[in-house]
Amino acid sequence: MPSAPSFVSLGVPENLARVLTAAGITTPFPIQRATLPATLEGRDVLGRGRTGSGKTLAFALPVVARLAGGRTVARRPRALILAPTRELATQIAATLQPLADAAGLRITTIFGGVTQHRQEVALAAGVDVVVACPGRLEDLLKQKVLTLDGIEITVLDEADHMADLGFLPGVKRLMGATPARGQRLLFSATLDNGVDELVRRFMHDPLRHSVDPAESPVVAMTHHLFTVDGPTTKREVVEHLASGTQRRLLFTRTKHQAKKLAKQLTSAGIPAVDLQGNLSQPARERNLAAFSSGEVRVLVATDIAARGIHVDDVGLVVHVDPPAEHKAYLHRSGRTARAGAGGDVVTLVLPEQMADVRTLTRQAKITATPQPVRLGSPVLDALVGEPAPRVAPTAAAPAPVGGNRAGTPRAAGEPGTGRGRRRGGRGRSGGPGQTSRPTAQAPSRASGSAPRASAPAARTAPAAAAGSGAGGQRRSAAVEMSLRGSRRRSR
Repeated sequence: MPSAPSFVSLGVPENLARVLTAAGITTPFPIQRATLPATLEGRDVLGRGRTGSGKTLAFALPVVARLAGGRTVARRPRALILAPTRELATQIAATLQPLADAAGLRITTIFGGVTQHRQEVALAAGVDVVVACPGRLEDLLKQKVLTLDGIEITVLDEADHMADLGFLPGVKRLMGATPARGQRLLFSATLDNGVDELVRRFMHDPLRHSVDPAESPVVAMTHHLFTVDGPTTKREVVEHLASGTQRRLLFTRTKHQAKKLAKQLTSAGIPAVDLQGNLSQPARERNLAAFSSGEVRVLVATDIAARGIHVDDVGLVVHVDPPAEHKAYLHRSGRTARAGAGGDVVTLVLPEQMADVRTLTRQAKITATPQPVRLGSPVLDALVGEPAPRVAPTAAAPAPVGGNRAGTPRAAGEPGTGRGRRRGGRGRSGGPGQTSRPTAQAPSRASGSAPRASAPAARTAPAAAAGSGAGGQRRSAAVEMSLRGSRRRSR
């Protein structure tokens, strides 16, 4: 039997192959073996494959290898990688970074949910590769913060998910802003929902490679359908499944449920973090880093995060709530059994959900026999293995990482915080859409004079300050002195 080819034999430069070897990656995956010779020569490639098939390196290596030695120009990147979610963009950049360092290239990420100032600074300093989500990139393009007329290579990762999220019109506009003869690499699990139109419109005689038939399940996964008789039994089973020593990934349908479940597990002595759309970007990154590093072993996520979680050694995926459709099931489940490893996938089914789950598993081509379970069932104990020691929850508990009372950070100005900016302004009173606060100011040190305040504002400020302790008393005194000065001058 012939030996598997090496990365160098496929055309990967030796300095990049050494980076892979240092990371323990020595044997190319099938999608890499099939596409690297063509992509390294500059040919367009259409790759179809399930999650965990190695496609990130399949496009990262040619991007870095083909840009190496070129000139970096301010605000004019040379490669564009589009991804549907912030989490996926961040993880792509993490894969690219050591390769880019070895080749002397600069990369940056562009997505919403964070201030754009740092992105502007990075682009002004000059970057070679931009990893972006479509929305924020279009905003910066309209503001003329960057141009895409220097793009040599464009990569669309998980194009089908971008279609599901409604991003394809923006993707078409962005691709239309790149040079027509640039290299295009498109990776997608399926070619429905308009992805095939992208192929026809923007790709030039692409090499087509499919690791597996579209929407196929991962063979190394073991699927379990567990029926539970009600919410109480379900809650007990979820807690038990989360209590093992391996990493566990639990999926819920809503952001509220993800946040609530992470809090419940942490209170039960099983540190958990959540990953869902209400979190600020720094909070998302902290929670995902805590899960990736092993600081916590349980991550509770919503469907929107399913495509962006690339963490090895996830031993168990639990569909706490069955997904709405079969593609979501496959993408959720694809967080385990990655890179040739095995994994278990559990779906918990209430009696009223059974008909929908049968349809879902048939469409996903999953064969699993429903079996009733409750706390103490041997099949659950076998999946959990040795339970991890319970951790008494404290104020410093790692889960959920972030800021509000429930342990989940809020973005600035989010309703319910009582703090943060009001809409329509930058903290200045009277801006568009902003309610003016009737608060008088302390005397100005620069001029030595007191500000002019209307009588209603002057009467309101001391009352607002009452009950605030010594600081409130000092503010009340300052307001009163200000008013006395105003009265003397008016006389």
